[in-house]
Amino acid sequence: MNVSDFMITDVISVSEKTTLRELLEILVNGKIGGVPVVDKDNHLLGMISDGDVLRYIQPKGRTIYDAFSLVLVSDKEELKDKLHYTLDKSVTNIMRKQDLKYVHPEDPVENALKIFSSHHFKKIPVIDKDGKVIGVISRGDMIRFINNELIKNNDKPL
Repeated sequence: MNVSDFMITDVISVSEKTTLRELLEILVNGKIGGVPVVDKDNHLLGMISDGDVLRYIQPKGRTIYDAFSLVLVSDKEELKDKLHYTLDKSVTNIMRKQDLKYVHPEDPVENALKIFSSHHFKKIPVIDKDGKVIGVISRGDMIRFINNELIKNNDKPL
């Protein structure tokens, strides 16, 4: 079986100019845990997940720096203060840009399984030969595929 056999082609994505506020609305309204970040031609630029957002907006705790008897103390930051100055920043500050993992539609499904088992990704983009996002695969899709196609239908040849 290939990736194209079970990938989702109705992809929700964002651009580099999408703000954190807009991204949060997309994630909540779409009931999704992450999206690809694409350029105007739909080329993959990065990925961003709800976990990336949570790590980014986490307020900083009180920190004490001791530089050989010169003690500096930074104030504890509150969540509402952190949100105040981060909600209108673009997702480029948060998105994963390096070491992106992706699959192609003609790849065997095992390629996606290897990525999911080796990384903490919730979604993997599916790109065509030109680097354009044409689909996504989520961990849930992979689990449903294993359950529905490989376990429940184990009397059928694959």
